[in-house]
Amino acid sequence: MRGERDASDRPRFSADRGASQERRGGERGPRSDSAPRRVEGERGERSFAKPVKSGYGDQADRPVRAPRGERGERAPARREFGDRAATRTDRAERPARSFDKAPAAERRFTGDRPARASKPRGVAPAEHRPHAEAAPRTPRRDIEDAPGTLRLSKLMSELGLCSRREADEWIEKGWVLVDGERIDTLGTKVRPDQRIEIDPAAEAVQASQVTVLIHKTVGYVSGQAEDGYQPAITLVTPENRWEGDHSDIRFSVAHLRQLAPAGRLDIDSTGLLVLTQDGRIAKQLIGGHSEIDKEYLVRVAYGEHTVDVENHFPPESLALLCHGLSLDDVPLKPAQVNWQNGEQLRFVLREGKKRQIRRMCELVGLEVIGLKRVRMGRVMLGALPPGQWRYLAADESF
Repeated sequence: MRGERDASDRPRFSADRGASQERRGGERGPRSDSAPRRVEGERGERSFAKPVKSGYGDQADRPVRAPRGERGERAPARREFGDRAATRTDRAERPARSFDKAPAAERRFTGDRPARASKPRGVAPAEHRPHAEAAPRTPRRDIEDAPGTLRLSKLMSELGLCSRREADEWIEKGWVLVDGERIDTLGTKVRPDQRIEIDPAAEAVQASQVTVLIHKTVGYVSGQAEDGYQPAITLVTPENRWEGDHSDIRFSVAHLRQLAPAGRLDIDSTGLLVLTQDGRIAKQLIGGHSEIDKEYLVRVAYGEHTVDVENHFPPESLALLCHGLSLDDVPLKPAQVNWQNGEQLRFVLREGKKRQIRRMCELVGLEVIGLKRVRMGRVMLGALPPGQWRYLAADESF
């Protein structure tokens, strides 16, 4: 019993302790007698003094834990009452479990019971699902992947219902129906023969869109501001509105939103510039298959000749301006080019490449002195003063 043993009964190893300290070079100082003392034998093996057994009446009836060694390993505790201590040797002698004795299917279905057919997790059997006998609906993906289909927004644009951008907006808002089914997913593909309907809300928005005609002057750019030059849209103010505008449209700041140029007019050119919110008009004027012609008056010089240029300019060069020139290795569409007077040519084009007329004139030795657009389709610049604007009237069209 711990209480009955005297301190003098504890084993002491003063001789060995001193020898050990001599061998170790005096690494450690004296230790307290209350802690278990570590000793070294002749072979340098380390052990610990045995703990004192406690009686049955003591509160600490569990085995005393052995202190950790220098390597951090815990010595196994001594078990009482004949229990077998589980040592590493016992674990090593235990036969290893094998998981590859037989395939999983053989382990699970070794009896006479037939194997259960596999099915997706979380899906109820057909006999427990309501309306299981009903035929499944043909997925839209099958229609979308069928040959001859195209994106809904592209089809709407080709049919002239709106622009591609507007079509995407309407689809996102659920304003488009295909064969009576409302479509609200971008990228949906349909067949060209399917029926497309537009929600009245979209028609109301489209009816409220405006188109503005500006008499652009030199120094303004058609689109975004560049190199410190102002865009032509800055001319669209209540103060700059032409007094001769009879469209009966009341100006609103909302008319400036998404007002984009339909056809460029370079910074050194003047004349009719169209800004519109209506994607149908934009496609009509600048679409890849646009048949709307644009008329320009171009003042030119030929070498040192600035007056009576018509009499000095070769007729074969005039013929090349009408047809036979290429820009960027792409042949130009046929154009109408004739003399308006001795120093001014009249161009009628059905395409609008960047700085097209100026580059065409350079190819035949002409220098452009001034360029003015006077017509787009059936809409004329007319008496609209420079720097002013007006609305496209309801009875006007390109």
